[in-house]
Amino acid sequence: MNIDPKMDPRKFWEETYEKASPKTSGKPSAILERFVKDRPTGHALELGCGKGDDAVWLAKQGWTVTAADISETALGYAKANAKRNGVESQITFEAHDLTKSLPEGVFDLVTAQFLQSPVEFAREAVLIKAAAMIATGGLLLITTHGSRPSWSWAPEDTIYPTPQEALAALALDTGRWCEIAVDNFERMATGPKGEKGSVIDTVIALERL
Repeated sequence: MNIDPKMDPRKFWEETYEKASPKTSGKPSAILERFVKDRPTGHALELGCGKGDDAVWLAKQGWTVTAADISETALGYAKANAKRNGVESQITFEAHDLTKSLPEGVFDLVTAQFLQSPVEFAREAVLIKAAAMIATGGLLLITTHGSRPSWSWAPEDTIYPTPQEALAALALDTGRWCEIAVDNFERMATGPKGEKGSVIDTVIALERL
């Protein structure tokens, strides 16, 4: 698939979700569940909520959630997902181009699960701003692709940063964070057309001191 990296992000994601089914897996991201299931609940911020499965899962665990996405179509799917699961009162959905604005607040969890884009996106700058919104004792949880599955948009020669390189790119004050995990995790994944394959997730999990 040839994608113009200069394409307007809002247009790209709107068209992507307009072509997608509103159906969801009904399951949270594996890394989110792994690192958050045993934490005390509070106020969570999800960056790039897509169809809302992670936000719904968090709400079911007792979290109050602010979920942001650039696509109004995605947010419509996510709102329907929340209503279907009876947790719409616990989730606030907001439309944001994250390079221009973020939801307001102080959060006990900021989650960015595969907040990556084939069109230009100042991802590290967004994550740095979001990290500054985390309360003492709160968790910053970032998962990115660490390998290329067959269904990926990424070019075949894509080089993926190591977990340590990904952390360094955020230029965070290490004295203000406790490392819970900065590592790669392997899992079996399912692609958009049912493809199966082993993938590597690059994970940064930091607790605010």
